[in-house]
Amino acid sequence: MLDWTTVDTVMLDMDGTLLDLHFDSYFWLEHLPRRYAELKNLEPLYAIDMLNERIMAQQGTLNWYCLDYWSQELGVDILALKREVQDKIGFRPQVKGFLQALRSAGIRTLIVTNCHPAAVTLKMQQTNLDALVDEVIISHSLGKPKEEPSFWVDLQEIEPFNPARTLFIDDSLPVLRSAQRFGIAHLLCIAQPDSQAPAREQQEFPSLHHFQDLLKI
Repeated sequence: MLDWTTVDTVMLDMDGTLLDLHFDSYFWLEHLPRRYAELKNLEPLYAIDMLNERIMAQQGTLNWYCLDYWSQELGVDILALKREVQDKIGFRPQVKGFLQALRSAGIRTLIVTNCHPAAVTLKMQQTNLDALVDEVIISHSLGKPKEEPSFWVDLQEIEPFNPARTLFIDDSLPVLRSAQRFGIAHLLCIAQPDSQAPAREQQEFPSLHHFQDLLKI
């Protein structure tokens, strides 16, 4: 599936790629609307519709991922609400073995995530994922999400890499398109980012169903 002699660097999304997206899906689609309705004394269905409209309006921007932004906009402590369901944070299958194989092969591994720094800290506390990679780069530190083409230019300045010898794995089509426009040669799309949802069908990028499919390093 991949000629590893052509790869020096592996960049990995976090949520939906290394970690099960179910935590985030459950939080934003179920837990937050329920708790927001309770805290604001709203009808649950009204809270769901209102939150969905406001959140979708920020899709593709850094605000979409920013806990500080949503805490201020909604008047609730988003991080505290995330902690209420932090037991749902967990790895996707075969992640640890894959990352250990990359390390043994001497391939540099980077997590490149749009996740807010406070949420990254929460997830690392639950999983110790950061100990399995060489570096964790958070888009908030660059002031723009991975969806923006200039993100990759800025990333290359702080983390030099050769796009022609880089593998990037993500579950987001807009992010993968952005990386493709920048010139990253090897791109894979996670087929089932949320363990509680069916695998997605897309033909734009090669789909990765199981990390073991890549383990001939």
